[in-house]
Amino acid sequence: MNSFADKLNERATLEKKVSRWTKKQNRTDEVMKWIFVGSAILVSAIIFSIIAFVGIQGVKTFSGVSPWEFFFSTDWTPSQNKFGIFSFLYSTLLLTVLSVVFSVPLALSGAVFMAKIAPNWVREIMRPATDLFVGIPSVVYGLIGLTVIVPMLAKVTGTIGYGILPAAIILAIMILPTILSISEDAIRALPSRLEEASLALGATRWQTIWRVLIPAARPGIITGIILGMGRAIGETMAVFMVIGNSPQMPGSLLESTTVLTTAIVKDMGNTNYGTTWNNALYLMALVLLLISLSMIIIIRFVAKRSEVK
Repeated sequence: MNSFADKLNERATLEKKVSRWTKKQNRTDEVMKWIFVGSAILVSAIIFSIIAFVGIQGVKTFSGVSPWEFFFSTDWTPSQNKFGIFSFLYSTLLLTVLSVVFSVPLALSGAVFMAKIAPNWVREIMRPATDLFVGIPSVVYGLIGLTVIVPMLAKVTGTIGYGILPAAIILAIMILPTILSISEDAIRALPSRLEEASLALGATRWQTIWRVLIPAARPGIITGIILGMGRAIGETMAVFMVIGNSPQMPGSLLESTTVLTTAIVKDMGNTNYGTTWNNALYLMALVLLLISLSMIIIIRFVAKRSEVK
């Protein structure tokens, strides 16, 4: 009897301990849940506050200049109260597209090589080496472009060497690690059954890579490309040093021009807060924010539509 009673007491004690542990875990889970919710709310509030502040300040531009003139005029002469950003917007989009065109083939080839071809010891060397590019300050890229790429282009083409082309070359190098890393992770994360099924049906290794694996990894690859484009659009210092910074529509890839980011940096120190000129710079920043948000929406849409089930 005593033995049976002892077992009951031990069981009751154990149940009490389990109950206390469960309650403690539930309280911890609840606290962590609200911490995460609070963090999400705080981050969202900060982001929307930035957008609201920049937007409210930027919209004031239209009290001194019409929306049509602002977005579709190429005449940027603040001293004459003319604020047309079409040339900046055109140069920004052209520079971004050109840098992606230069970077994607190299990045995608490198991702395929490291994910499916290179032995492990090669990948262990190349992946950290590639990631080192991310840690190099943009001013260093700009300095290299200013002292190496611009003089080389000037010598080869007989022009001044400044313009969209040297900026695109620099940006292509800067965004290459982002596209490469995300693309490689997307390829390596694919289910092994895709590759095995393709090889079992008689496809060669290259056919499997280009016709099965890369299409299946398309959401991740597109995500990497769009994130690279986001960095290219927002880059300032490296572009500022090699693009020439003339507020004009470029007639060629080797003609001095300006993009939105460099125009903001160049003019912000010359304006007084609340003037039309200053408000125009805020509106240009809002345009950049909206472009970045559009890219994020595209990422989510493409990833959702192209998921491998």
